[in-house]
Amino acid sequence: MRAGGYRLGVSTTSALPLRRLRTPFEVPAVVADVAVAAAVAGVTIVMLRGRFAMTRPSTIRFDTLGVITAITTSLPLLAWRRQPFRAFLASTTASALMAAIGHPIGLALAPAVALYFVAGGRTVALPWTRAMTAAVLASLCAYLVAAGITESVFPASELFHSGLLWSVAWFAGERTRLRREQIAELRRDAQRERLLAAAEERARIARDLHDSVGHAINVIGVRAGAARMRHTGDPERSLQALEAIEDLARRTVAEIDHFVGALRVGALDHDGVDSPLGIVSVPSLISQHETSGLDVTYIQTGLLQQLPPVIDQAVYRIIQEALTNASRHGNGSAQLTVDFADSMLTLTISNPVRPTDIAMFRVGHGLIGMNERARLVGGTLDIDHRPGEYVVRACLPVDSPR
Repeated sequence: MRAGGYRLGVSTTSALPLRRLRTPFEVPAVVADVAVAAAVAGVTIVMLRGRFAMTRPSTIRFDTLGVITAITTSLPLLAWRRQPFRAFLASTTASALMAAIGHPIGLALAPAVALYFVAGGRTVALPWTRAMTAAVLASLCAYLVAAGITESVFPASELFHSGLLWSVAWFAGERTRLRREQIAELRRDAQRERLLAAAEERARIARDLHDSVGHAINVIGVRAGAARMRHTGDPERSLQALEAIEDLARRTVAEIDHFVGALRVGALDHDGVDSPLGIVSVPSLISQHETSGLDVTYIQTGLLQQLPPVIDQAVYRIIQEALTNASRHGNGSAQLTVDFADSMLTLTISNPVRPTDIAMFRVGHGLIGMNERARLVGGTLDIDHRPGEYVVRACLPVDSPR
């Protein structure tokens, strides 16, 4: 049935389970270090064989000792995470020794990789110093001298290729370090944004709680006055009013204890934001979105129950934000399902999206606010990125928090 600009029906099928995002597979650091060292050793052996040698192939001897020294140049790379600069010095020493015993390859690859790790891994606590620059230049000179003595010529090829490779490795490591620092800063900014969004939403929840408690106190005052006036003439109705006051006071105190204990941050000024009307105002909210071009299908299952004020407000806020996201980033339609079952209320808001639009639903203030709303009333919020569909599912308790 369609009424008031939205479709109202009864669904007999249960909602599909929501899938959470999986953490991408990460290679252990030890495995990665071994793989890098093995790759460098393999390339060094290939160059030693003469296929990609930068010097004259006739001067290169390929034997067991050469293979051993080639592997030795890459072994220090296994320790670069603990002692990066010492790993570079050890690799350079092994490369110079390799050239000195008659196995120059023209391109000191392992020291270049180690230099990249040194430049890319340095921090404020371990800065690049002049002594390190002097040590790098001295290591390059030692390698060139060893290669020149072995070949009895000026090591022009080694000077050009190894010097160029080491320079590129240093600049690449420096760029990697700057990029890592930039990403870390962006993550810190994102964390600050999340904390700010959570604080703002908690402040708004506190204002909603203030309105709810104020309303409850006003009701208590009115009923207490009526009980006092009817005490003599109608004691039965006076007793009923007192029982209603007692029940309302207990529920209000339970709500205050729950939320004040959970917020733990000071509320901001009111900023003129009015308290939401609750689930009874959802049809009006849907009409507003349909006026702006969003076609909303509203499905309600179960009997509509009277919700505690804080739960009612949380339901409204979550639906409001989810429909706003669907209107901004969806394809023009959305489906809202409200399921009353036992002591749990389930909200499911789904809308079709193009696969390329999933990234638009990033974790911003709105999703953080919905999560805070659900969590502070004892519920849960799940986000599901299905192929071609974006789903928000909230499970909220129907009873007031105790």
